[in-house]
Amino acid sequence: MKIVDLSHLMNVHTPGWVGYAGNKMYYAQNLQTKMIVAQRIDTALHVGTHIDGAMHGTDGMGDMASYPLDYLVGPGAVVDVSQYMDDWAVITPEMIEKQPVEVKEGDILILHTGWHRYWEGQPQQDLVRYFCMHPGGGIELLNWMLEKKIKWFGIDCGSGDHSMNTSIRHMRPDLAKKFEAKVGKTCEEFFGEYNYTHKKSGREVTENIFPFHAYAFQENLIHAENVGGDIELMLNQRAVIGAFPWRYEGLEACPCRIVCFQGIEENVEAVGNVAKAIFGGPRHVASGVASGGPDGR
Repeated sequence: MKIVDLSHLMNVHTPGWVGYAGNKMYYAQNLQTKMIVAQRIDTALHVGTHIDGAMHGTDGMGDMASYPLDYLVGPGAVVDVSQYMDDWAVITPEMIEKQPVEVKEGDILILHTGWHRYWEGQPQQDLVRYFCMHPGGGIELLNWMLEKKIKWFGIDCGSGDHSMNTSIRHMRPDLAKKFEAKVGKTCEEFFGEYNYTHKKSGREVTENIFPFHAYAFQENLIHAENVGGDIELMLNQRAVIGAFPWRYEGLEACPCRIVCFQGIEENVEAVGNVAKAIFGGPRHVASGVASGGPDGR
């Protein structure tokens, strides 16, 4: 069996998502006076390689303790779409399906855009480009993932959503203007609205931002952000893929290790009853306006 780590190194310089605090590390005890080292870390949960639980963006949905191991670990594919990527590119299902690796129904999916090379500490470090100009999908890709019954997906970018389909469009209006000049539309026009029915209350919802958070999460399609590490060793290959956050009740997200296991059977069975599956019915695709991305879609 071969093991490949898709996680970034964490330290006190590791950035959080735009507006989130980074890491602080304290020494509570030391060898000189207490004969033992004890440390404390103060961090946001969306720092470094991490996975979002559904409660991060939806009412009454899954926390980190609610995801069983056979949801977090399973067969999947690492798909390289970097050849199509530039600043603010839109990822489409066709880009994924053109690659020489099969994405099967029920897979875990890791998307490689190449943006990990702009991460903190990398030779090409550029955190503005990494967080504020990264590619991402829209409603078309989200619905494709739901139809493929993707368990969860990861991406080597700062968000599971396209950077300009997040609140960065408001936090960095200067960059939003450059994006709008590039695509010839406002952010709202480009990404369009989407509609869905709130799982808990039945309320009809119309939104024009954060579809991979606001809508996907209530369909139990969660994602990992800031994937990296040795991801380039796994391009267009299948493996058993695992994410390992803390089993912590009430936690809406968590830093985690993401690992590919090669050379083992794809059939994964979790033994024991320490976690309950959160799924309570079929998934439903959202309706709405598809994006008009730079590829003419």
